[in-house]
Amino acid sequence: MNVLITGGASGLGAAVARRVAADGGRPLVLDRHPPKDDFEHMQADLADRRCAERAVHGLARAAGGLNAVVTAAGIDAHGTLCEVPAEDWERVVQVNLLGTAAVVRAALPYLENEPAGRIVTVGSTLGLRAAGDATAACAAEFGIAGFTRALAAELAGKVAVTMVVPGGMDTAFFDDRPARYKPGPDVTLSRPEDVAATIAFALSQPPGCEVREMVVCPSKETAWP
Repeated sequence: MNVLITGGASGLGAAVARRVAADGGRPLVLDRHPPKDDFEHMQADLADRRCAERAVHGLARAAGGLNAVVTAAGIDAHGTLCEVPAEDWERVVQVNLLGTAAVVRAALPYLENEPAGRIVTVGSTLGLRAAGDATAACAAEFGIAGFTRALAAELAGKVAVTMVVPGGMDTAFFDDRPARYKPGPDVTLSRPEDVAATIAFALSQPPGCEVREMVVCPSKETAWP
């Protein structure tokens, strides 16, 4: 199985790439940075639609097609609406939402040629329940939820569509945040490998069967429900 993974050089994306490889698949990484693992990859900024499209086509053609896409890339910019520079705020929407749409759009011709093509979008609990000081992330993640649900209706019977919503994960995602926006010492975070296993479950469904949405989080998750 050829699986294109955005954000596959680090965090959840890297865990998904390793899980795909362990399951006998062929991970194809699209990221701004090269992966640490020796996987086929192309570098692209998802905020640049044309660059993202070229990378999708390049990876797909080199691999002889695509069986699945996992959109694991994501950034954030925490702070009040007036505190976050407009450029940073807009980049969150460009990468998380518009970048997801660009990659899926470019990948669809390949997926529609497969008998069991699959798309897994990675959302966030901020796309299900809003929080203050996170307007950029909420705007993007609520958009991903709507985009994925509409896409599932649009592609019903053609390409399987799943949205996986992780709770907080133990990755470098929180490293550059101000202290007040970092998880506290009593917060339990998921291992990215566990979330990757959930994504692998969605990818492994038989033709004609699809898991539409899943929330996966630690048993003591504070962000959901």
